[in-house]
Amino acid sequence: MAGRFEPRPAVTPTTVRGGEVVVPAPRAAARPQGGRERRYVPPGPLDLGLVLGPLRRGPGDPTFRTTPDGSLWRATRTPDGPGTLRIGARDGAVHAEAWGPGAEWLLEQLPAMLGEDDDPDAFEPRHRLVAATHRRRPGLRLIRSGLVMESLIPSVLEQKVTTDEAYRAWRLLVRKFGDPAPGPAPGPLERGRMYVMPEPRTWALIPSWEWHRAGVDNKRASTILRAVRVARRLEEAAAMDPRAAMARLELIPGIGPWTSAETVQRSNGAPDAVTVGDLHLPGIVGHALAGDRDADDAAMLELLEPYAGQRHRAARLILLSGLTPARRKPKMPRHDIATL
Repeated sequence: MAGRFEPRPAVTPTTVRGGEVVVPAPRAAARPQGGRERRYVPPGPLDLGLVLGPLRRGPGDPTFRTTPDGSLWRATRTPDGPGTLRIGARDGAVHAEAWGPGAEWLLEQLPAMLGEDDDPDAFEPRHRLVAATHRRRPGLRLIRSGLVMESLIPSVLEQKVTTDEAYRAWRLLVRKFGDPAPGPAPGPLERGRMYVMPEPRTWALIPSWEWHRAGVDNKRASTILRAVRVARRLEEAAAMDPRAAMARLELIPGIGPWTSAETVQRSNGAPDAVTVGDLHLPGIVGHALAGDRDADDAAMLELLEPYAGQRHRAARLILLSGLTPARRKPKMPRHDIATL
């Protein structure tokens, strides 16, 4: 979880702590034409950058883009095929346009993806810091993408490596083996063309040396290969109760509680799927709630117990508060196996 929230320079719209994407203020721009459209009025305050931020894997993610007109673009592989989704907000409504074989599916999924099934009112802050952040972030709703593999594979890539290593691997593999995003997705003049991640069969056929060049060790590559062989069964988990979904994912050797939680937080909109086994999160939660920067998973879960049923939301609010302990240990060393 913590890897996704490493701070980046503010001049670059990117993912920051808590899974937020900085969305540029809207300004005049040529509006793409020819896609299917939908207008959606959310049931309450909605911050697109906060809701969709967890889907972005670094500033160079070829499947996710923000543009100067204030739009967020997402390229993904749906049950109906590749699709590109453009989302913007104005006048209290969300305006979406989609292209490709997966366009209808994306537009139908739009309300759930933007947290319509989420219930922020069920959350009751029990700490001053959490309450203050909750008030400042009324537009936080938990995403439910309805897609498992698009979150599972990059989560596996993030196992036991630095954020930059994982983001680089995702970027290289998707650009080389993915499909160009359908429709008028932002092109080369805007940080490279957008791509849809590879289909399961393509992941399974990636040669071992290409994993090596992307810096992915055999353990993570093997986990992904095992997962894509049963991709259809894993995708079914998106419609399951989060606990049952996590249990199904963890049947795959190499997928443990950390990876399954990171996945269902996005695919299932799971408000209680707190990430355990993370290098930084226990210390961040411990520092924020009890002044204990050395908290372990057990201490973190005890501190989050008053938020049972909403522990993931509580953890995100803590991350969004910005109250994190100063580093006193060296960062995780980077081991670029591609140079070996």
